[in-house]
Amino acid sequence: MKIIATYSIKGGVGKTSTAVNLAFIAAQKGYKTLVWDLDPQGASTYYFRVKPKVKGGSKQLIAGERKLDGLIKATDFDNLDLLPADFSFRNLDLVLDERKKPTQRLKKLLAPLTKEYDLIILDCPPNISLLSESIFEASDVLLSPIIPTTLSLRTLEQLKKYIKDNKLKNIQLIPFFSMADRRKKMHREIIETLVEKHPDILQTVIPYASDIERMGSERMPLGAYINRGRSTDAYQALWQEIIAIIE
Repeated sequence: MKIIATYSIKGGVGKTSTAVNLAFIAAQKGYKTLVWDLDPQGASTYYFRVKPKVKGGSKQLIAGERKLDGLIKATDFDNLDLLPADFSFRNLDLVLDERKKPTQRLKKLLAPLTKEYDLIILDCPPNISLLSESIFEASDVLLSPIIPTTLSLRTLEQLKKYIKDNKLKNIQLIPFFSMADRRKKMHREIIETLVEKHPDILQTVIPYASDIERMGSERMPLGAYINRGRSTDAYQALWQEIIAIIE
């Protein structure tokens, strides 16, 4: 069982679309999969047509008064479940700060689920915070989308430095290019340059494409409304690269 966090310090880089689409592919391939939407905006929850509500909110959840398995919702897809978001998750840092060993709370909450699922994907809000530290402790992999722009690359360097400075040796950082527009010269040049300088960046590039943007109106993973295309092929290739690394 592996726990993968789709994470970036920067927002708007494709974390949620990555979490949702990889979870859908994993489930199709027979992996019992759970997505936990930790972002109070609840985009993953919205895509799976589930109400963004956790009974008792973040306070009861972190206090251990509610177990995760009682909050899990089925999706419309076989092998794929969801732990929905709740707007109270905006206060998760404050709630965690009130607990002893706050960075261990998510790991402890997830522990009973590791025997039920082959893969758990955490859709994470963009920041560096106490919640982020808890995510790092709970996860095996940080899957970090980066748009081929200067600012996005800067956040990747910040994340790498944070992991190094805090000696987080048990987590594997896997960056990849997301929302790339090869029509733009800057995007092409950054992709070519960075792959040479950073061999840890995956070869798969997720395109900036209208069919991915349609997820918001369709409210489902990409592969559920498009059988084959450039974007679906890219997510399939991304899955193959990731599974080859983690298994």
